[in-house]
Amino acid sequence: MIFNDKTVIVTGGSEGVGAAMARLFAIAGANLMLVARTKRNLEAIAEELRDKTRVEIFAMDVSDSDACVSLFKKANFEFGRVDVLVNNAGFHKRGSVESVDAIDLGKMIDVNLKAPIMLSRIAIPYLKEAGGGAIINVGSLAGRLPVPYSAAYAASKAGLRSFTLSMAEELRDSGIKIAVVSPGPIATGFIMSNIDDVSDLTFSQPISTADEVAQAVLDLCGNYQREKSLPAISGVLTMLIYLMPWLGRAMRPILERRGARVKRQLKAQARAK
Repeated sequence: MIFNDKTVIVTGGSEGVGAAMARLFAIAGANLMLVARTKRNLEAIAEELRDKTRVEIFAMDVSDSDACVSLFKKANFEFGRVDVLVNNAGFHKRGSVESVDAIDLGKMIDVNLKAPIMLSRIAIPYLKEAGGGAIINVGSLAGRLPVPYSAAYAASKAGLRSFTLSMAEELRDSGIKIAVVSPGPIATGFIMSNIDDVSDLTFSQPISTADEVAQAVLDLCGNYQREKSLPAISGVLTMLIYLMPWLGRAMRPILERRGARVKRQLKAQARAK
């Protein structure tokens, strides 16, 4: 898909999946507004891409409503239009509800759900003014079924999925594409930097690359899908377990053993580097 002269806002755009998206959108010709909390990291990816396209950065907390408004004002001022919003920023504090600090539980809702809702609402008039566009939300397979020890994270992603599909119905005749990509584990620092804290169950599923998720986001901007699970087989599995909880409980010991093996292999590979 060609994005020449179109403006794309990517939250969480300084590293991992967000940086991979920025690189692909830059190759496709888009103007980029990259958003993250740390200005230094944003400057690094912006410097990398400025020989390919126009790039601006905006360091902010996505849960700050005033900053969300300022973000779109700046993007519109710098580029004259906004065509695509990718809500990619995320936060995850793993552990049982009882063990995770209440502030962190709330932060997962603020960053993973509240922020995309606010940003989407602010984006709609800009997208309509540009003649259409897309809002793509980065969800998770955790949002497709209950996940013990990631309860608030799973709830935030389930809420994001529901919000996305509901908003898609509201805007179905607007020319604005609304969709969600729901990946399983991704080979980024989001899970790899704290691998011991990540459940064995997570690693029972095939691991996607940041580039695969980024490509799915670009594809969703221009196709007719409202949701894409990565990998597809994991999307089918999560749906079956959601519909038949007993199946999930029966399969869990097998999946956890498989995930534990994968985790050991990944840790051995990391030590060997």
